[in-house]
Amino acid sequence: MTSIDFVVTKNDLDQCKVITTELPGADELPPDALLVKIDRFAFTANNITYAVMGDELKYWQLFPAPNGFGNIPVWGFGEVVASRHPNVAVGERLFGYFPMATHLVIEATDVGKRGLRDGAAHRQGVAPVYNAYARVSGDPAYANRNGDYQALLRPLFMLSFLVDDFLAENDDFGARTVLLSSASSKTAFGLAHLLHTRGRKVIALTSAGNAGFVTSLGCYDEVITYDRIASLPSDAPVAFVDMAGNSALRAGLHQHFGDRMKCSVRVGLTHRATEPDEGALPGAKPRWFFAPDQIRKRAKEWGPGGIEQRFGAAWSGFAPLLERSLTVVEGRGPDAVRQVFLDTLKGRIPPEQGHMLSLLG
Repeated sequence: MTSIDFVVTKNDLDQCKVITTELPGADELPPDALLVKIDRFAFTANNITYAVMGDELKYWQLFPAPNGFGNIPVWGFGEVVASRHPNVAVGERLFGYFPMATHLVIEATDVGKRGLRDGAAHRQGVAPVYNAYARVSGDPAYANRNGDYQALLRPLFMLSFLVDDFLAENDDFGARTVLLSSASSKTAFGLAHLLHTRGRKVIALTSAGNAGFVTSLGCYDEVITYDRIASLPSDAPVAFVDMAGNSALRAGLHQHFGDRMKCSVRVGLTHRATEPDEGALPGAKPRWFFAPDQIRKRAKEWGPGGIEQRFGAAWSGFAPLLERSLTVVEGRGPDAVRQVFLDTLKGRIPPEQGHMLSLLG
């Protein structure tokens, strides 16, 4: 049996191709293993960040690919088509982190009523969220369009939630205004919603082409295009959350605000325009936000279920906004996947679109 995998060249993401990998037959699976057919996954700009940071943050090790290539992790759904685990039935649906492929063998461990983990050796040493699968058969929260929203935005909104929590626990570093670059991105949209609900002024930084969409979201107090950042008042403290990863933009903002730049957090790389050596900048030193560190910290402080409970409440407030702000676009087959990947890589996906894909024809 074979799986179709979509892989990219690690040092040149424009180069991509489809390959086939051999899978064990149902009767050849090791004990407790599952063969899962991946029938639906989300692809967003966040997946490009996974690829850019693949070596540094160990994303490439999750789903091995031929030498020089990588399989970009995606959030999506799969159906168990063969099972050697006594407590997991054929036909079960799982939600979690999958490769861009048609199939995956999971070494099921820690199997419980609500979920399980992949115990494969190469998937250890990363944040636990990356090898956990929710058992979602019959769960209306993961059915139909609700399921698409979960795949497209729940992982991104978790990042939004953790960044907001980090800022809140530090009293926003004394700032009452937060600047968000790449404000049309889904992670920025979620963070803006959370910041707005706790009374912070949120300023969107975006391209002229996306300004209308960003304004329509209703969670930004001001929308400023990149060519107008010098028009921002610089007499009050600000915090900057950088989803774009554009060195020139970051330098311009730091130079404009100087010592009033109280916090500069790097979250994303939607622009893929970061210089390797940027030199010192005025104001707070830019730092990467690493979500697993915040998860580990809060898991210890809040105890079992603490993160899930707080996140669930935040998601409930955010989910109603999705139907009016997001159009789900479907794509099936290798050609469709390749096109969406390249369009996302080149920044050609309209911000109001969310793409759900499958390599199955």
